[in-house]
Amino acid sequence: MGTDTVTSNVSLNWGKVDLSKVPNVVTKPPGPKSREVHNRTSKYMRGFSGQVKLFSVAFESGKGCTLTDVDGNKYIDFSSGIYVTTLGHCHPKVSEAIQKWAGKLMNAHDFSTPVKMELMEKMAEVLPSNLKGFQLYDAGTAAVEAGLRVARAATGKHEFISCFMDFHGKTFGAVSLAQIRSTCYGPTRASGFHMVPRPDPYRPIWTKANGEIDTDAYINFFGKYIDEGTAGQACAFVLEPIQGWAGSIFPPDDFFPKLRKLCDERGLLLFADEVLTCMGRTGKFCAMEHWNTRTDITTLGKGFGNGFPVTAVCVDENIADAVENVSASSSYGGNPMACAAALTCIEVIEKENLLEHAIALGEHCLGIMEQMKERHPIIGDVRCKGALMGIELVKDKATKEPFAEAGKFVYQHAFGNGLAWIPACHILRMSPPIVMDFDTATKGLELIEEAIDAAEKNLL
Repeated sequence: MGTDTVTSNVSLNWGKVDLSKVPNVVTKPPGPKSREVHNRTSKYMRGFSGQVKLFSVAFESGKGCTLTDVDGNKYIDFSSGIYVTTLGHCHPKVSEAIQKWAGKLMNAHDFSTPVKMELMEKMAEVLPSNLKGFQLYDAGTAAVEAGLRVARAATGKHEFISCFMDFHGKTFGAVSLAQIRSTCYGPTRASGFHMVPRPDPYRPIWTKANGEIDTDAYINFFGKYIDEGTAGQACAFVLEPIQGWAGSIFPPDDFFPKLRKLCDERGLLLFADEVLTCMGRTGKFCAMEHWNTRTDITTLGKGFGNGFPVTAVCVDENIADAVENVSASSSYGGNPMACAAALTCIEVIEKENLLEHAIALGEHCLGIMEQMKERHPIIGDVRCKGALMGIELVKDKATKEPFAEAGKFVYQHAFGNGLAWIPACHILRMSPPIVMDFDTATKGLELIEEAIDAAEKNLL
């Protein structure tokens, strides 16, 4: 897809950035107004994310692929508000749909509404064909918890297998699926939750004689662990298709088909948490489509409503009745505004061929990142699928020792020069809106490379 074929689409015009005006740093950020707003906020608010602690800017507005802070600095957005604003900030069609229902009907609990009906039918149309049972929520972690309840109800079993360094949310069940330490939950995860390593092609645990990652060894270990490490009550294997919090970690292409086969052999459901990877983020409505792998349970979120809180649990038609047995409804889930936001996002992606554009954008960015890797001794690995990208920084390419100091330096340096994005220790995470044009993406990567240059000069 060339740039001349995409400019006719509303969203791609909305996502286009005037690079003569953005980025534009008029006051070294965080500027005085940002510091004042943040300091007054943090007098009462607690629990800021790591990215805010590293760069405490206060944002005032967003438009398309840009953000503006309270000091008037303008940034290219390479984070989509932490993987959320997939169609860009304040997309006109999404905003209009939300405004319509905000003035008509804000909440009707779980009663049916015309817009909910349309959303249900559209989801059944665009999602993998076996997913035919849906319920809506207002947070990713709520959808994940619902998926856990469905798995137990459908199988009559209660144990779960998940993977090291996955992230699934911040409620007790979701936390128990992940390698997250929190004193509020006590010294152990919930009973019946087990974790295993997942294949990371750059940092494999098991390899073949030729040095390539050995996915069969992982699958064999999973089977052995299910036999020996559980109480024989495993009901589902839960994992992210692509790890986000861990640093955009992509599995080998043969991993998910083999995992599906293992789940079928052992009677486990396959539960893909697509809260981060859904709605075109990787160039597909669901990332698992890249590997032609059927799931029994899938969760959607983040970009599902382009910023409006709406998430979903989606289940295979063969276990759809299990949703009836898990107290599925919620106070805010499926309200008309949320349904309108999600429905409009799907329609925009379909009508404007944004899945194709996301794939083309990813190919464009990966080409640039691979060239960067050749030029820089601290770039150990680069990866990209659609608008989900990662750059891994190392002290030595041979030893692959993580370079956390460089990660922090690069994040703050690029942010200071007008790139709003996501830190992840030594792995740089990028998730620009899928409507971003190629020139803006190139500029964003140039800002990152400038920061990497500076890190190499200052830290090596």
